[in-house]
Amino acid sequence: MKLRRASLLLGGLLLGGLLLAPAAARAEGVAEPEGYRGGNYRSPTPATLRGARVLSTEDAEAVWKSRNAIFLDVLPRAPRPANLPPGTIWREKPRRNIPGSVWLPDTGYEALAVPTENYLRNNLARLTGGDKTRMLVIYCLRDCWMSWNAAKRILALGYSNVAWYPDGTDGWEDALLPLEESRPVPPDE
Repeated sequence: MKLRRASLLLGGLLLGGLLLAPAAARAEGVAEPEGYRGGNYRSPTPATLRGARVLSTEDAEAVWKSRNAIFLDVLPRAPRPANLPPGTIWREKPRRNIPGSVWLPDTGYEALAVPTENYLRNNLARLTGGDKTRMLVIYCLRDCWMSWNAAKRILALGYSNVAWYPDGTDGWEDALLPLEESRPVPPDE
């Protein structure tokens, strides 16, 4: 029985390694675009982001435990479906993110409307107290360009201590780290 369990465990580890290896190989081959990525946001991302530190899950956990950074979740917020009949109750899907994170949805698209850019700019200033050297960790999901775009945009806004966590809540959850339900920062904050 013990031999069978050990054999199953080893097989699972090997299979897991084989499944993860192509994703890592793809990321290595994805070049950083000059601008922001538009469309097909859920696809392999580059392994780098010029000007930012790229964090592994272990790195992100260490930074999170140190409490020396502001974690920003930039996953888009799903809009209420336009085709719902009047009076229909709609419940948006809950977002679970890294505990203590601030959720600034919709700030990772290729182009931002002026109100969304102001939302990002104002919340960054509020959260950092105007200190553009404060460490910011940007994430959403694995293989999602939203966090890459948002981190690049935050660098362009003059923030100098930007870290990008490309595995996001997927990597965090895979490592069995805690997640908590989150609400986005309202537009007027």
